[in-house]
Amino acid sequence: MTPAVWRGLAAIGAGLPSGVRVVVVRGAGPSFCSGIDLRLFSAEGVPGEDPPLSAADPTFERSVAAWQEGYLWLRDPDIVSIAAVQGHAIGAGFQLALACDLRILADNAQLCMKEPALGLVPDLTGTKPLVEIVGLPRAIELCLTARTVSAAEASQLRLAELVVPAADLDAAVADLTAALLATDAAAARATKRLLGQAGANTLAQQAAAERRAQTALLRARLARS
Repeated sequence: MTPAVWRGLAAIGAGLPSGVRVVVVRGAGPSFCSGIDLRLFSAEGVPGEDPPLSAADPTFERSVAAWQEGYLWLRDPDIVSIAAVQGHAIGAGFQLALACDLRILADNAQLCMKEPALGLVPDLTGTKPLVEIVGLPRAIELCLTARTVSAAEASQLRLAELVVPAADLDAAVADLTAALLATDAAAARATKRLLGQAGANTLAQQAAAERRAQTALLRARLARS
């Protein structure tokens, strides 16, 4: 992971065709993602990349915001994003998996929030979904020990919707994608938007949101008929 990778991810999101409904994120090779290239913090930096990172740069926080855009679009209500995780998902790689709506793990997957052990904080949008999924005490433990979580434990912690043998990962992702695409596209988008609001809404607010969504969905369908 480097700034060029994060900008590339953001460009993919910005250029995604409107008809795309499911996005699968996976690594090429034996691991999902080994995390940030530590040479970014050295005097030499990474060949062909930006100059070495420095928080003294007054634009540093804006740079981080731009990198986060590579992760934020994966939560767009118009798509369902799936992380297909095999091997290591470390630091920025773990946060990339957390940015996705759903995670399918191969049984050889290993997850680790490495940043605190490197003197950093997780800053690629991973802290909110981690706390929402595993709860605050477990998130503190996982981050501040920077320990590795196996696929089996990830399933117990609800960090994975499904764990399969590594040889079956492609088939499992294909099956889930087919099931998602079998649902009416407009209903799927509206439902994902509703579910995304539910955690922050009161029951009355969510009930009202459901009414508005149903009315808008059915009226749009009538207008097309």
